[in-house]
Amino acid sequence: MYQVRPIQVQDNAQIARIIREVSKEFGLAPESGFAVADPVLDDLYTVYSQSNTQYWVIENEQGEILGGGGLSPLKGDHTILEIQKMYFLPEIRGLGFAKQLLKKAFQFTLQQGFKSCYLETTKELWQAVKLYEKLGFEYLSHPKGNTGHSQACEIWMEKRL
Repeated sequence: MYQVRPIQVQDNAQIARIIREVSKEFGLAPESGFAVADPVLDDLYTVYSQSNTQYWVIENEQGEILGGGGLSPLKGDHTILEIQKMYFLPEIRGLGFAKQLLKKAFQFTLQQGFKSCYLETTKELWQAVKLYEKLGFEYLSHPKGNTGHSQACEIWMEKRL
């Protein structure tokens, strides 16, 4: 049995470890500019405790964090929320958690008065890209805002709500 819940301060180390492990698994090197290089990675609770932000974790019955994802105002365009740091360990992939978190993100976006969600990703995460397409994200010809990852991520997508 799993539970999806907002991030808590004691989750910081576990979710940072997951992001690093999954990034390594998919070849998303820190020196290439991916999220794994973000200086805030070890303190996501503080980052996602700000206004118009949210981060959810997936926790098993033993209290272990197995993945998570969140959203925050897009740097450089605070009229859009950006889907961020969605990473899952292999044992929970394919169980619908990414879809569940994205639906929570869409709800949160609307509740906060925003009209769209944006994301940047890479072809290495093709399974995620397929889900984004299925959920109505549309491809963009150029990045929005100033995420700091645009040079590493060659896929930019947005979903209008």
